[in-house]
Amino acid sequence: MNREGSSYNFTTAITRTPSNSITEGLRANDLGNPSAEQFKADHGLYIAALRRAGLAVEVLPALEEYPDSVFVEDTALCLSDVAVTLAPGAPSRLGERETIRQALAGHYDHIVDIENGFMDGGDIMMTDAAILVGLSERTNQAGLDDLRAKLMPWDYTVESVDTPHGVLHFKTDCSLLDSETILASYRLSGADCFQKFRVLEVPRGEETAANSIRVNDRVIVSAGFPKTAEMLDKAGFLVDVVPTGQAALVDGGPSCMSLRFNL
Repeated sequence: MNREGSSYNFTTAITRTPSNSITEGLRANDLGNPSAEQFKADHGLYIAALRRAGLAVEVLPALEEYPDSVFVEDTALCLSDVAVTLAPGAPSRLGERETIRQALAGHYDHIVDIENGFMDGGDIMMTDAAILVGLSERTNQAGLDDLRAKLMPWDYTVESVDTPHGVLHFKTDCSLLDSETILASYRLSGADCFQKFRVLEVPRGEETAANSIRVNDRVIVSAGFPKTAEMLDKAGFLVDVVPTGQAALVDGGPSCMSLRFNL
C-alpha cells in the first residue's frame, strides 16, 4: 500500500462498451442526450489511450438494461491484492455489480462486497498511503464504514474526506498525478486532505479537466481544455488528450470509464 507509485502504475484495465441506452443515462443537468454512435467511437479512442499507456485492456460487452454501465469505475475498487464490488448510490445501477464481479473473478483470487450503505467508485481516490473516500450524494458513511471493515484483513488505511456541495463525485474535481501531486479545481485545491501534496489548480473555466487519470507514464486528459493540458505539459507530465464530450453529457469523465489495476 505504501509503495511509491502504486496508485498510478497499472498493468490491466477493464472497460465496457457504451450501450445504445446511454441516451437514458443519469445526469445532474440536462445538456442534451449523448449520441450512442459517437460515444462508442470516442470510447474506442479512450481504449487506445489506455493501451498507449501500456495497459492490457479487457472490453466487456454493452449492457442495454443498464444505461450507465459504461462507467465501470463506480462498481468496483481494484487493489493489488483484493477487489471490492461497490454499491452504487443510484438504485438503477445496483444490478451492474454482479456482472462486474464476474469479470473481476477472472483476475482476482479475493473479492469482497460492500453490503451496507452505498458507495460509488467516483468518490474513491487511491494514494500511495491511503484510500480517500469522499462522502457525497452517492457515497455515505455506512458504505465507508463497511469498506474499512472489509479491507481490514489487508491492512489498508481508509480515510473520509469531504466532497464540496454541488459536486457529484469527489474525483469530479480532483485527480492524482503522482505520489506527491494532485490536480484539482478551485473547489478542492485547498482541501485539508491535500495539505501534504503539491496541488496544481486547473484554470478557471476548465474545472471539468480536474477529472483526469495518471496511467503509468502519462496523464489522460479530456479534450477541450487546452490551458490544463499546457499546464500539465509545462509541469513535466506526458499528456494524452482524448474526447470525452459524450460522456460528460451523462456526468462522466476519463476516470469513470475504466477499472485500472496492477496484478
